[in-house]
Amino acid sequence: MDLHAAFSTRYAAARARFLEAANAANMALRTYEHALKGRDGETLAMDVALDGSPDAERLFIVSSACHGGEGYCGSGVQVLAARDAEWRARAHAGGVAVLYIHALNPHGFSHVRRTTHENVDLNRNFQDFSQPLPVNQAYCELHHLLLPDQWPPPAENQAAIAAWIETQGVARFQAAVSQGQHEFADGLFFGGTAPTWSNHTLREVLRTFGRRARRIAWIDLHTGLGPSGVGERIFACKDDAQALARARAWWGSGGATPVTSFYDGSSSSARLTGLMWSALYDECPQAEYTGIAMEYGTLPFLDIIAALRGDHWLHNHPEAPPELHAAIKRQMMDAFYVDTDEWRTQIAAQARQALFQAVDGLSAA
Repeated sequence: MDLHAAFSTRYAAARARFLEAANAANMALRTYEHALKGRDGETLAMDVALDGSPDAERLFIVSSACHGGEGYCGSGVQVLAARDAEWRARAHAGGVAVLYIHALNPHGFSHVRRTTHENVDLNRNFQDFSQPLPVNQAYCELHHLLLPDQWPPPAENQAAIAAWIETQGVARFQAAVSQGQHEFADGLFFGGTAPTWSNHTLREVLRTFGRRARRIAWIDLHTGLGPSGVGERIFACKDDAQALARARAWWGSGGATPVTSFYDGSSSSARLTGLMWSALYDECPQAEYTGIAMEYGTLPFLDIIAALRGDHWLHNHPEAPPELHAAIKRQMMDAFYVDTDEWRTQIAAQARQALFQAVDGLSAA
């Protein structure tokens, strides 16, 4: 397992490695090209590779870069899986077709941003926009503190946030900031006021590749929550007892690798709105669906928020000097990708276990 040949620190390199691995494995490829170019002038695209029959009743989706900068990890996992002969043989033997969705948010992946080119958090964008959108009142109170006029933030700004946390608690702060909000288009975790390009494109992918499946599993790869290198398996379905029982039976390893849920408060994630996996219920209503987000830890939560605050400030202040621009982007990379062999080894091992477990679960019935 050559980790250095699988993980990349530039989107263009990650995409090239994924396409090379998929082509070498004779997978069926389809590219959905983005209208914009990347930070280095490269083509941006959501690339989709199908390993198995398009008519398979059992479909397993593995996706990366819902939050763009998290794609440096997720893409590496996908490349490793595409090159793993033993894992692919297990899927084929179980009658499971595997659908790799590489770079759900290619713009954010290339520019080392969490958000899409619309400045939208894709995993808060799956709302019914014909209805009134949820209001995150606590975020409304914090917005002016989270995005101050200058960066780094002055001492009084840091003190005001610290005072809010001291009064309300870190968990309340996390929920307020990360739940999703639709009031501030320049703000953090903005869910948008209409579906993004990535939203529309993912729905097309699900309709194209998922409508013939009877059972669908999905692992969406993320980074940024929890202890460094630990992959938390977060239940990613509706609040459904049967789906949760399946997820825990498939991925829980008898409690050794627990499947957590924000519905019961066991997850490191706050309860969120507008989540991406909800599209599967819309686009593939015929299928029994079971899914998790694989959330790999990097840095402490408050460090993650500091990186995101800096990146949003930079987005709002393109006139920032080059040295500050570079420092903010380094902080973003460090927040969502730990560039060490130890971390990559942890990620690869846990992902491989979860991939085998998904195929075994899907093929068991």
